[in-house]
Amino acid sequence: MNQQEKIVTMFDNIAKSYDIANRVLSFGIDKGWRKEACEKTYKIYNHKTIDLILDVACGTGDMCEQWDKRAKENDIKISKIYGADPSSGMLEVAKQKALNAKFLQAEAKDLPIKDKTVDILSISYGLRNVVERDKGLKEFYRVLKPGGILVILEFTKLQKETILSKLRDFYMKKILPIIGGILSKNHEAYNYLPNSIDGFLTKEKLIKELQDTGFSVEEATGYSMNISTLFIAKKPSS
Repeated sequence: MNQQEKIVTMFDNIAKSYDIANRVLSFGIDKGWRKEACEKTYKIYNHKTIDLILDVACGTGDMCEQWDKRAKENDIKISKIYGADPSSGMLEVAKQKALNAKFLQAEAKDLPIKDKTVDILSISYGLRNVVERDKGLKEFYRVLKPGGILVILEFTKLQKETILSKLRDFYMKKILPIIGGILSKNHEAYNYLPNSIDGFLTKEKLIKELQDTGFSVEEATGYSMNISTLFIAKKPSS
């Protein structure tokens, strides 16, 4: 079993407790981060009709739900919302929610989507779990329409230590694994998640990777002591 398969199996194992663990561990703040990402993206894209929004590494469908809710609040009409994830366990939970979305089992690097058909592609707290990230970013570029938007919410590695960053790291590495392990009965998974942040990129390095792929980065904003970072990038119109 390769590294990507191990990560997918881990998410299969924690799927049923994933939502409750997320709400408890983030104190519900993650919903606000998602809402803000959707609102900002709709303003930047500035279209009142949208053909397709694709959420990659969709998990249990949280971001698909936010795209739908925020569109209705902003009087935006969306033809289709797709959620894609390699974890069958996560997709099973997502499908039980009866969301206004269609779910596909697929990896970020191999999306069953035609070239240049996606208006907005999002990936929330899943990019660091994509082992072949360069292939994933190229795939996102492929499926987006010219002028389409890539939205990334992620826990990025901090470039230098501050008092706030030390507090963040203490919570992520000491408190989160204990609570997450109790809620999910899977301590290994909640040890992996904070460790995966240490092995991930800084905000500056991810911006460079996006630019190297061909995107122009419109925004890179940190939230809640830079625990979470929102990236909004655009595929050139021509």
